[in-house]
Amino acid sequence: MNDSRIAGLYKLNVAERIDTLAREGWLTSADADRLRDGRQVLSSVAADKIIENVVGVFGLPFAIAPNFRVNDRDYIVPLVVEEPSIVAALSDAARRARGSGGFHASCDESLLAGQVYISGIAHADAAMEALRAAKQEVLDAANEVHPRLSARGGGVRDLEVRLFSLPDGTPLIRVHLWVDTADAMGANLVNTICEAVAPRIATLCQGDVSLRILSNLADRSIVTARVRYLPEDLTGSGFDGAAVRDAIVMASNIATVDPHRAATHNKGIMNGVDALAIATGNDWRAIEAGAHSFAAASGQYRPLTRWTAGTDGALLGEIAIPLKVGTVGGTLDANPAAALGLAVTGAKKATELASLMASVGLAQNFAALRALASSGIQQGHMKLHARSVAAAAGTPDEHFDAVVARLIDSGEIKDWKAEQILDEIRAKGSRQDAPNGTAAGKVILFGEHAAVYGRHALALPIPDAVRVYVEQAERTTSVAIPDWGISGDIDLENLHGVDAAINLILRQLDIPEACFSITVDTRLPRAMGLGSSAAIAVAVTRAICDVMQLPVTDERINAIVFECEKLAHGTPSGVDNTISTYAEPMLFCNDGALQSEALTLTEIPPLVIACSNELGLTSEQVAGVRSRYEQAPRRYEALFDEIDKISRSGAQLLQSRNYKALGLAMNVCHGLLNAIEVSTPELERMVTLARQAGAVGAKLTGGGGGGSIVALCPGTVDDVRTAMQQAGYRTLDMQQ
Repeated sequence: MNDSRIAGLYKLNVAERIDTLAREGWLTSADADRLRDGRQVLSSVAADKIIENVVGVFGLPFAIAPNFRVNDRDYIVPLVVEEPSIVAALSDAARRARGSGGFHASCDESLLAGQVYISGIAHADAAMEALRAAKQEVLDAANEVHPRLSARGGGVRDLEVRLFSLPDGTPLIRVHLWVDTADAMGANLVNTICEAVAPRIATLCQGDVSLRILSNLADRSIVTARVRYLPEDLTGSGFDGAAVRDAIVMASNIATVDPHRAATHNKGIMNGVDALAIATGNDWRAIEAGAHSFAAASGQYRPLTRWTAGTDGALLGEIAIPLKVGTVGGTLDANPAAALGLAVTGAKKATELASLMASVGLAQNFAALRALASSGIQQGHMKLHARSVAAAAGTPDEHFDAVVARLIDSGEIKDWKAEQILDEIRAKGSRQDAPNGTAAGKVILFGEHAAVYGRHALALPIPDAVRVYVEQAERTTSVAIPDWGISGDIDLENLHGVDAAINLILRQLDIPEACFSITVDTRLPRAMGLGSSAAIAVAVTRAICDVMQLPVTDERINAIVFECEKLAHGTPSGVDNTISTYAEPMLFCNDGALQSEALTLTEIPPLVIACSNELGLTSEQVAGVRSRYEQAPRRYEALFDEIDKISRSGAQLLQSRNYKALGLAMNVCHGLLNAIEVSTPELERMVTLARQAGAVGAKLTGGGGGGSIVALCPGTVDDVRTAMQQAGYRTLDMQQ
């Protein structure tokens, strides 16, 4: 059984979260691929088959809440919701409940009411008696409407009749057909049954059919869930657990007596229930209607949960909520996102999904009440709001957390304040002292992958993209890359990534026993095809040589870092280390003998670099191209030859500033890279967006499979940058 306790999921980027969920067994490889390339999203074509007058598809965040344990089984919960703090609050509530066994939920029966209303009745008593006498006949007729429902274990279970008086005093008979819809939500199924048997019911009553439709008050499908929190599970932010418990109980009691408070209390519950319902393709509007009707069934609107203090001092929570959900039918077949959401839950039966949904509602209610009882619910909202404002201001990853923290401290969580803080941070710089070593990143205009096969590549430096600060240490070598969340001693027993590269550098410099404290400031995001690994290796090598006063040439640095690139990418072309070392625009070729021609440019070309939400692992893409090349070497040689021609002619176009022709060449080269299968749906969308915003050319850059795009934007740099940022993509400037 998979463990839903996944610590630090929120610290990862989107691609890393997907990788983690796949590695932990929560996502199949196919579902992980759907999330990576966007195929879980409902297309406009598919949407047009679901409702009428479709003109597009509206997006909402699709998130995961880990840590849930329900009925002794672990779950991760898919949530579709735009309100900040819900996902974090749910994850925390589920984590705190694990120590006491998590949540325990049950549903004694799961029936949906089909309603037939008969009016125009001359003799109400006789009509009621006729219905009771013909009960079995009507039930049999109703079950004949959907014979396969009975075969699946469902069917029409009961018939109830009730007499009402309309406002003018005339009688009205309501017939309830109670239907077990098995694993379907069952709205259409129940409506069909009602329509089929309504004429016979009207004949028995000698009246007229007024209405025949289901009821969304599923009060014979009540799901209960319970949870127990120990006092120590409630502590935090300086608040005593017992005090928090008593405050939650008081808040629960207030909601019991005041409908105005109960409305907000229940809204918090539905924050979780609705988000899970949407993520799994269930009718959240029907669930909302039923929940609020049930809350008002006593004649006064009341809370759906109840919190009390146990005899042992624990906080006890219970929810009772009508839930009629489905795991088959509905939009699941038409909407791939809903099918994926349901798959993530692992729920096979509708009652299992309902139990999870009730537990989510109870957990969300606990989180809201605990916030009210301690630090105040606005604190979490303000932090999430600050993150949204920082993102809207185009804050790059390397400054994001600092901008968020200063926004919260300022109390002015506004766009203008975020821009002001960002300007101050950039002006001040991340450190005041001079770095021991620097290096350039790189952006490839032409030649990706073809360069591995001896063709030319045209690349430009991203100057001073990495700065490294080194001090000698006594016992161990440590490395910190704050922008990537990396910090700690090098693990000599498990060398990989940056640790492996630094260890190799020390051996190449013949100082394997020396120890250093290494801090890396980088504006290059990780695994985005911008030469981050090579740039860090170059800057670290220079910094260590500076501290140790070791004379070293650029040629020697380039050779050392090329060996580091072999660790990172397997069979590197040599482009990254060469550009990072020399920081010059270059036409590069490695046809057995490394050749590079430095290019003289009269201006920095008007480029916009935008990073996708998918990691682009160069080693994987190089291996994939190699496999496909071996299957069709002639075709790939022809494609590489075309890319080579574009690279060589592109160097001339770049030097002459013929940006119109250069942009056209970029568009053609992107098509060739797509042909060798290193583009992705997200990269295609980004390229299209850049062109629509005014770029004369746009293409993926680097290894592909995620990563980044580069767009050529003479006169439209600001427009393209803004369009990419508004679409949620990070952008990178060619200069600091």
